[in-house]
This record gives sequence, C-alpha cells and structure tokens, in this order.
Amino acid sequence: MDNMRIMPILLLEEIVPFPKCSYTISIDDEEYIEAVKTAMGADSYIMLVNAKDYSRGITENNIFRIGTAAKIKNAMRGLDGGVKLSVVCIERAYIDSVQKSSDYSLCQIESMVEINTADDIKSAASVDVLKDLFAKYRGAVPLIQPALVNDIKKTTELGVLCDKLCDRLVQGFEDKRSALEETDIYERALLTIALLEKEIQRANVKNDIMLKAKENIDEAQKEYFLREELRAINEELGDKSGTGEEIQAYREKMKTLNMPDYAVEKLEKEFKRLQRANQGSAEGSVIRDYIDHVLALPWGIMTEENTSVKKAEQVLDKDHYGLEKVKERIVEYLAVRLKVDNPNAPILCLVGPPGVGKTSIARSIARALGRKYVRMSLGGISDEAEIRGHRRTYLGSMPGRIINAIRQAGSSNPLILLDEIDKIGKDYKGDPSAAFLEVLDGEQNVNFRDNYIEMPYDLSHCLFLCTANSLDTIPAPLKDRLEIVELSSYTAEEKYHIAAGYLVPKQLEANGLTKAQLKFRKDALDAIIDGYTREAGVRSLERMIGKVCRKVVKQQDDESKTVIVTKKNLHEFLGKRLFLPETINAHDEVGVCKGLAWTTVGGTTLDVEVNILKGSGNFKITGNVGKVMEESYNAALSYIRANAEELGVNIDFDNTDVHIHIPEGATPKDGPSAGITMATAMVSAMTSTPVRADIAMTGEISIRGKVMPIGGLKEKVLAAKRAGVKKVIIPIENAPDLEEIPEYGKANMEFVLASGMNDVLSNSLIK
Repeated sequence: MDNMRIMPILLLEEIVPFPKCSYTISIDDEEYIEAVKTAMGADSYIMLVNAKDYSRGITENNIFRIGTAAKIKNAMRGLDGGVKLSVVCIERAYIDSVQKSSDYSLCQIESMVEINTADDIKSAASVDVLKDLFAKYRGAVPLIQPALVNDIKKTTELGVLCDKLCDRLVQGFEDKRSALEETDIYERALLTIALLEKEIQRANVKNDIMLKAKENIDEAQKEYFLREELRAINEELGDKSGTGEEIQAYREKMKTLNMPDYAVEKLEKEFKRLQRANQGSAEGSVIRDYIDHVLALPWGIMTEENTSVKKAEQVLDKDHYGLEKVKERIVEYLAVRLKVDNPNAPILCLVGPPGVGKTSIARSIARALGRKYVRMSLGGISDEAEIRGHRRTYLGSMPGRIINAIRQAGSSNPLILLDEIDKIGKDYKGDPSAAFLEVLDGEQNVNFRDNYIEMPYDLSHCLFLCTANSLDTIPAPLKDRLEIVELSSYTAEEKYHIAAGYLVPKQLEANGLTKAQLKFRKDALDAIIDGYTREAGVRSLERMIGKVCRKVVKQQDDESKTVIVTKKNLHEFLGKRLFLPETINAHDEVGVCKGLAWTTVGGTTLDVEVNILKGSGNFKITGNVGKVMEESYNAALSYIRANAEELGVNIDFDNTDVHIHIPEGATPKDGPSAGITMATAMVSAMTSTPVRADIAMTGEISIRGKVMPIGGLKEKVLAAKRAGVKKVIIPIENAPDLEEIPEYGKANMEFVLASGMNDVLSNSLIK
C-alpha cells in the first residue's frame, strides 16, 4: 500500500483495531454506510479510527490520529437496513487531515514505520515471555478458543504477537489504545507483558469470587439435603414438619399461663396447622407469629393491688399539689374496691387545658393503686384496625393497641391511659372512636375480641383513664361512657407551691445543680409566674426555671458559691418582663367598665369602653369579638332602650351613634359573660355617670335585664384579685361556685350577688 493515501473513515466505538487482526463490524449510521459503499467502489480500503467521544462524530479534534488501515473482505446488508462488515487490518497509519464530503468523511493517511530497539536475543526472549504469559492466562481462563491458541503458537514475529495478544486478551480501552499507538516493537512488548500480568491477576480474583460463591451454594445444597433427610425421619416418627420440639416448648409455656379452655383449644388447632406447614414457608412464619403473640399475653396474671386508702392519699399528695377533686375521686374508687369484690371499674376522663398535669396524675394513680402503667397516645389515629387489630389474612398483620398495651404491661389489670382521646380521627378505614365503645363498656369488654387474636380477652380488670383538652370533639356515645373530671387552670398560689415543691428540685437535678448552689426566693417565683408566663398549666413555668438554671451553670466559676435568684435580679437571667401586670383603673371613669373573662390560660380582666356620638342611629362593636358577644351587646342595648326613662337615659337614639370597643383588638373574644359589663358601660356613657374604678363584674344579660349565670368563676375571681379589684359583681345563681374559690382568693374582696341589672347598676355607678 502506498505511503500517502486518501480513503474513507469508519469510526469505531468499542473495537480498537490492531494490524493483522480480522473484525466483523455492525454499522447502522448512514454516514458510515456511505463510507463503506465508497470504499468498495474503489479499492476496498477504509481507515478504522476511534474517537474521544463517539457521539460527537468525526472531527479533527475528536478522533485519535493513529488508527489502522483495513481492507474490506465482505459487506452484507441486513433486513433492518444495517450493514455487517468483515475487514482485515493491514497496518498502523497516521491521519494527516480530515475532509468532510456531502455524505461521509475522507482522510489523508500516512503509513507508520515501526522500529525495534531490541536485538534478536531480546526479541526472542520477549516472544517466549509473552507465550508463557499466554499459557498462564489459559490456566486462569480455560475457555479460550482453540483457533486463537493455534494462532498464537504459530506467531513468531514479536510485533504481530503483541498486537494479537492485546486484541484478544486485554480488556481496557485505554490499555489497548496505548499498545496500538506504540511504534517501538520492543517497548510495545514490555507494555503487553505488563497488561497481560494485569489481566491474569484480574482473572485470578474473579476465579476466587466464583469459588466462594460456589462454596456458598454447595453449603446451601448440603443444608437442604440435611433438612430433607431430617424431614423424612420426622415423617417416620409422625412429625411431618419437624416442629415437634418447638411445639413442645409452646405447650410448656402454655402450662405456666392461666388460659381459658377456648384459648387452649384454639392454640392446639394452630399447633396442628404448624405441623402440616412446610419448613420455612410463609404460612409457618405467620402461624408462629400468632402463637408468640397469644402466649405473650398475661392470661390470668394480676398484680397485687394496694388496699390502703391512706397510702394512696399519701402518694397522690406527694406527687401533685392541688387537684383535690381528682384525688378525692380516686380515693373514693379505691374505698369502693375494698368494699365490693369486683365492681365495674369507672372510666375517668380528665379534661383540662394543656400542662395542668393530666398525664402525670395518671402515672401517680397507677403508683397509688399498685398497678402497672401503660400510656396509649391516640392523637391522629384514624384507622380502626389500630384499636381492634388487623385480620390474619396477610403478612405483617398485628394485634391492636389495646392488646399490645396488655402485653406491654405484663398483667391483666394494668392502668391504661388513653391520652388525647379528643383527637381521634376518622376516615374511610373506619371510626376508631366506635371501637372504644366496646373497650370502655364494662358490660362488653369482658369478652373483647381483637381481630388478630380471634378470641375473647377479658378487659374488665383493667382500669382505663382518659385525657382530653376539650369535650366538644368526643362523640356523644363515647362521652356517655366516661365520667368527666374537669381540671381547671392553676391559680398563682398553686403554681408557686408546684414550682417550689416540684419544678425547682426537678430542674436543679436535670442541670446538675444542688440546693446549696442555686436558690429561688418566693418573690422571684411569683415574678416568673406573673411576668414571664401566661398559661393554664406549668410547662412554661418549668421552662423558665430551667432557663435560669442553665444561665447559672454557664456563669458558674466557683461551685461552692450560692446564687440567690430574687425579684430584683431576675431580669439578669430571663431578660425583660414579657407580660405587664393587670391593674384597676387609676380613677373612676364615664363609659369604662372592667369585666372578667375566662381564657384557656386562666382568668383575665377585660375593659369595655363606650363612646356616645352624634350620628344617625348606628350601633357598632369592635375589638375582634365573636357572634355571641355581639348578641350580648344587642341584648344590653335592647334592655337600655326599653328602660331608658327608668335608667335616666335621655338621648335621641335615632340621631345618636353608640360605639363600644373592647381593647386588645388582635385577641379574639367571645362569650356571653360580658353582657352586664357592656350594659353598665353604656348606661354610664349615656347618663354621664362614672363607674367605680375598683369594681369588676361578670354575668350574662337578658333583654329584660335579668343577670344569668356564667362559668369559670374561680379563674375570673382570681384574675380580679391579681388586678386589685375590691368588689366583684356576679350572678346570684353562681353563689355556690364561691365555695370552690380558695380563701386567699376571696380575702379582702366584697362579692355582690346580682339577680337583675338594678343590682348591678346600683353597686357600680357613682350617683
């Protein structure tokens, strides 16, 4: 072949073409098919090259300059339109330039001259080394075609031998390219030797991996044959599944439990099913899980209950300050249990705002009664199967939460706390609250059936206790089964005792401090309660105490030094005061009256302001009030207009605007208890009569001027006490509620029991 020639280019993606080697190439690209046609129309020579990026095609910068000139032996077009090409490579060639025609690419090539820097002895030795390595490779990879073996044996020329070995044995594209581009035959031989050593090492590693895999398979087969042999022996002995010892262990476990006859009979049926099941089958796994769950239940196991009423009282008093109603109800329950052998246990539901101790008192009740304690959080549950369990029709089924709670407790008479029962959801999977109708009914739960256990379990010995923040979202049928015990918000006095007796010691221990290192004065705790927290419970109070403890730990240099927290230095630990104190008005004012309101964080005072303006008979109320408060305003206005002459109201309502406003407009307000407060403020503004500054009131008003009862009197009176109110007007029907207010909350305060607006106005307006 001439030294300089022009011929078509064929780009190869995976094949690195070596001289003296033959290849069969499949071509689908139209450009390369045209190149083949052009070559066959001339002298059948074509240039085989590789690219740095095959997808970018033939460009000057993309192709490798060194390739192989080849002669086409045969070309056949397939049914899919592609061409299958057979070529034999002639020699290495260098591409000087590339020309792009309309359908294919041409290149001008120059034949490359190969040199050999080794003498004949080195060349012969290199041939021997290469053939020895080939033999070694055959030992690692025995499945080599005989034609290749014969070809290598016959080849004695060093350069040709290197090309054939690299073509057939070397795997890496870059390694093959390195061998193709090496024109020094001796250097190519050294490179080929290194590449063959690498391939032999790779083959040995691969063989080791295959051997280990085969050993694992052989071990599994051996285990299978042994199991089959054991199965045959068991069949001869009457135990087809080989589970005899396992079932015997189950029966021994069953003897330790006081299981009813129907449960024993049910398990015996499951034992027979387990014997028939194939070893290692999914059915056997499901049966074993079921048996394990049933035998894990505490059938007939009871914890000994505390029979001392006095001891129970001591435990409850030690763990909690206040909550007298709840403690009294628990002690009553225990006293009845001592009298009656097995009464239907009541289902107590503790209802109150967050942080007042509903969950913690349940734990104390369990300790006072000597029962095991299990807490079930029900918030967000919307699937009935969570309560009743899943049916055993699929893998992964399990008992419901009630049965799991019994199993967790390890006794048949635990105290089970159903926490947040008012937050149970409901969707297409069922209504979990309906499932609790059976759980919480003393007549039905004797034979409670879990879908997974599939047989009755006696829940009558369990003591269920529920907690809720609100009764509004509890369904009526479920609420009917509950005995409601309301927990009101703590008073400031109660919060102080809780902080001093419980929260401070707890936070000192949690932060690694002792009583000698940090002390809280009473005025400091009072200041935290009044100025840094506004809540019904004591969670924020505990967080503030913990914050002080952490500050002390951080600033502590001398562990023997005592830090005393007082009202004066409290801001150094907690920063500026978060809540301003409630106070009475500085002086008697016209059209301003102080009311009392109940909130989720306790009681508060509420100022009502009224302005009388010239206008066109418009009446409006502002301050982010709700519908109920608007109705109270309209009722008060209707009463005033109907009794204007008697009240001394002498204004032209048709030409007067009345605007009533309740400050703190960002805070939503609603409820009927501000009715008499709004009526008093309006009468004061319409008659220009001042309202006493040291008086507060609460009560609903009717359009006839009757004062009707309200709720939350305890919290409201304590709020009035904090604000410095001297006289409180309340509905006469709320007189019995005064007994629930602690004495310190009523000290130095006068209470007016009002039945009508005449009583209210005569005690509040200054005439």
